[in-house]
Amino acid sequence: MTMTRPISFAVTWDYRCPFARNAHEHLLDAIDNGAPWDVSFVPFFLDQVHVAEGAPPAWEDPARRPNLDALAAGVVVRDRFPSQFTAVHRALFRARHDEGGDLRDREVVSAALERGGVDPQAVLAEVDDGWPGDVVRKEHERVVADLEVFGVPTFIVGDAAVFVRLMERPGGDGAKAQRTVERIIDLIGDHPELNEFKHTRVAR
Repeated sequence: MTMTRPISFAVTWDYRCPFARNAHEHLLDAIDNGAPWDVSFVPFFLDQVHVAEGAPPAWEDPARRPNLDALAAGVVVRDRFPSQFTAVHRALFRARHDEGGDLRDREVVSAALERGGVDPQAVLAEVDDGWPGDVVRKEHERVVADLEVFGVPTFIVGDAAVFVRLMERPGGDGAKAQRTVERIIDLIGDHPELNEFKHTRVAR
């Protein structure tokens, strides 16, 4: 059943994850279709999850810096150019997963930013200024400390956080996308007793 009241929730993202792509395409298609949601998009740097014990944090490791650029660029657009965020968000996911682009390559990131309707030089200048990386770190560390978030995409409703894997893309069907996301939100909010639900096989 589709909800009619506005709902507020947050979702983590890193552009490199295919499951984040699937979930965020549902979000974007539903929003484009008029879903009455207040969604907070929370950056989550997957490199930090895989840092070895005793190694420096991922955001302090120069070798990992290129892996942060696309995520930081998304934060710039989210915070400085919010009216373009959904287009840029979609374009960066598409660059990685539909076009096979390497998001460590600034030409790939720049092309996605341009397709999303923003000036890539202006956005990357903000990335190089350093504050977007600080925002990524702050928001990543906050959801880890407060909610024990470990990956993307994680849906956050109030003080409940749930890692979700959607196996299919919405294919531009905004109504289907809205139903899918609201089913997730309903399970999180109304069925806390359901801790884990995973198919042993994926039908193809």
